[in-house]
Amino acid sequence: MKKNRILLTGAAGFIGHHFVEHVLKNTDWEIVVLDKINAAGNLNRLTKIKVWEEEKNRFYFVYHDLRAPINKLIQEEIGEIDYIIHMAAMSDVDWSIQNPVETIYDNVVGTGNILQYARWAKPSKFIYFSTDEVYGPVKENQAGYMEGDRHNPSNPYSATKSGAEMLCRAFSNTYNIPITITNTMNVFGERQADTKFVPLTINKVLNQEELTIHRDPETGNPGSRYYIHARNVSARLLSILNDNELEGLNNYDAARGVYHIVGEIRVDNLTLAQTIAEIMGKPLKYRMVDFHSSRPGHDPHYAIDGSKCLGRYGDLPKDFFDSLHKTIQWELDGKKVS
Repeated sequence: MKKNRILLTGAAGFIGHHFVEHVLKNTDWEIVVLDKINAAGNLNRLTKIKVWEEEKNRFYFVYHDLRAPINKLIQEEIGEIDYIIHMAAMSDVDWSIQNPVETIYDNVVGTGNILQYARWAKPSKFIYFSTDEVYGPVKENQAGYMEGDRHNPSNPYSATKSGAEMLCRAFSNTYNIPITITNTMNVFGERQADTKFVPLTINKVLNQEELTIHRDPETGNPGSRYYIHARNVSARLLSILNDNELEGLNNYDAARGVYHIVGEIRVDNLTLAQTIAEIMGKPLKYRMVDFHSSRPGHDPHYAIDGSKCLGRYGDLPKDFFDSLHKTIQWELDGKKVS
């Protein structure tokens, strides 16, 4: 019996390699990876996952930079595929502010090239992995944005992700590609880049260095986010892929085929940092600074509503604090710290 084959872009990235682990553990599918291996992607991540040695024969790597079209030679190397998940992206907001045009090439042109490939490959499902930041900020106590709400990106990164979403809608409507868009916010877990907030805080606390906490200039309170472990994001993505009633976007319907993947609790960054320090048994040194003056293009509060996914696929595990403990321990074990 033929196994499903999924084409995953960006599998050497943080979220991508967790999704590879989840697919290898929970399906018999084959995974074809398209990745250019840059600062955000590291194939060594994949060798660290628990099922790698037993299941790596179901994993196929194809080197390609999506700034270039997928030509016939690359198409032949990929072979036939059933699904596409497009995760590859430049996701560092600071980098995008410094290099906006480079970010456009990675996130908009790259998405255009994988969509053009999808016209030829004809997958039964195509998931575009996007971000909550396309909607822009919320007020401190404002409810999260719903699927279909207008976009209001406030930095080059979020603008390119919004632009890529619009390309997905246009290609789905014009070429009948069955596209689903997911919006996710603040993923954490093992093997994450040290520049992200959770590992950054762990390292600052460990080295007793001062951590900068950005505050809302209107209220003086720290910025807030929903946090979710990469394992739970992967589980939700697999549920979407297994949904036989999945419908792609068409007719420019902004809400249809869009799903928000949201963590169980919304937490402000000072509380999160204090929790990390408490788990580590060490003091937290920090200073509060005005958000926008210190990081132009960043926003203090983001929030999206996850009720649509909840209603369709059920609850995700309520394991934020357990996952945070395990992530901290993984970081400390890697540094040989007790």
